[in-house]
Amino acid sequence: MLRVSVICQGRLKEPYYIAACAEYLKRLGAYCKAEVTELPEDGDVAARIPKGAYVIALCIEGEKLSSPDLAKKLEKLASSGVSRLCFLIGGSDGLPEDVKASADYKLSMSDMTFPHHLARVMLLEQLYRAFTITVGAKYHK
Repeated sequence: MLRVSVICQGRLKEPYYIAACAEYLKRLGAYCKAEVTELPEDGDVAARIPKGAYVIALCIEGEKLSSPDLAKKLEKLASSGVSRLCFLIGGSDGLPEDVKASADYKLSMSDMTFPHHLARVMLLEQLYRAFTITVGAKYHK
């Protein structure tokens, strides 16, 4: 089973973000082993990246994908032998430049700016959507 780590700078405090993340983590359990690691705003993201993981940094300068294209990308990675994905979400100042430079892939959610806490919810939802697209479940319309 694919393992998915999401490493985030900044801790969730708002109950509605916490509840949304918990819901999508629960749903993701049917498709992968997913975990979220929270670090302080200035936490060392690079030190927490699992060994051997394919690293995807969320940053505005990354590539924009539709939900079906994200599903295809994840499916292609899994079929090429990738067994561990690691998504990185920076704090309010974004990810450090060296972390972004060392990532295997850079992904942008949008040209718009979102609070990094909301980006976490959006990422988990999009991962869930991608898995449901891949298996042909009815969630994605």
